[in-house]
Amino acid sequence: MNQNNNLIQIFEYFSDNQRCIDLLVRLRWSEGIMCTFCKHNKVYNLTGKNKRYKCAKCLKQFSVIKGTIFENSPITLQKWFVAIYLMLCDKKGISSTQLSRNITVTQPTAWFMLQRIRFMLRSRITKVKLKGLIQIDETFVGGKNRNRPFHKKVKYNKGRSFKDKTPVLGMLDENGNIKTIVIPNTRAEVLKPLVYKTIETNSIIVTDEWKAYKGLDKDYTHFVVDHGRSQYVNDQGFTTNPLEGAWSHLKRMIIGVYHKVSRKYLQRYCDEFAFRFNTRLLTDSERFKLALSHVECRLRHQDLTRDSLQFR
Repeated sequence: MNQNNNLIQIFEYFSDNQRCIDLLVRLRWSEGIMCTFCKHNKVYNLTGKNKRYKCAKCLKQFSVIKGTIFENSPITLQKWFVAIYLMLCDKKGISSTQLSRNITVTQPTAWFMLQRIRFMLRSRITKVKLKGLIQIDETFVGGKNRNRPFHKKVKYNKGRSFKDKTPVLGMLDENGNIKTIVIPNTRAEVLKPLVYKTIETNSIIVTDEWKAYKGLDKDYTHFVVDHGRSQYVNDQGFTTNPLEGAWSHLKRMIIGVYHKVSRKYLQRYCDEFAFRFNTRLLTDSERFKLALSHVECRLRHQDLTRDSLQFR
């Protein structure tokens, strides 16, 4: 794949199934083919229509899609690759109804494919603690009560209400990379442990005046931007405006493409947004290759639909 592929070239490139297999082999096993069962690096190539391998140690056979999001999927690799590319190259993503028309599958199939892709993108979220200058802020996903028709308005819904909205915590580092975490509420007992878990102590953190952040100055250099006084850059020159701008992208994605997202699956949509936001300086081809090099994860349909809302 070239660095500047257009959509027509992408469809032409993925028209050959063997080309898709070869690309997946190169991206998944860049340092040499390894057994998906025992991780042994000596394997034999088997002849046949579908490219398969046999491990010299455990003698088990496997293919390039074993242990990936494509495993046991009746959908061809061509359609999978086109779905991944369409999802990642569009700034706001793609809906399951639109994808179903683009690659000729049913809407439930397209929805499950997109959920698998989001599960793959989740593995891209680094487990290394953030450090340096970190902006922290929360947003509420769920729409504004005043914009709803009268029969759909939620009673006694003011300020930081969780009746019809779901809070999301965001942390933006000095390199412009964001981490998003769906949280049950914005109390101190929820926010502070996540801050300590995600950010190295002695880092510089910038927050708004929300009282749940009080006390963090014991382990961090803490600067506050008082939005309640219409302050958006404090006296020391710190701001959370870049993170506020990232929230606008997340909400435009949900409102413009998905329209409505349940609390149960919101984290997956946040992972999708975070991946695209953190790779915004890459070309579409580079972003596609980066995503495809992390396909070694599997999400079964029963696991997806059975899981309740999990807060990180």
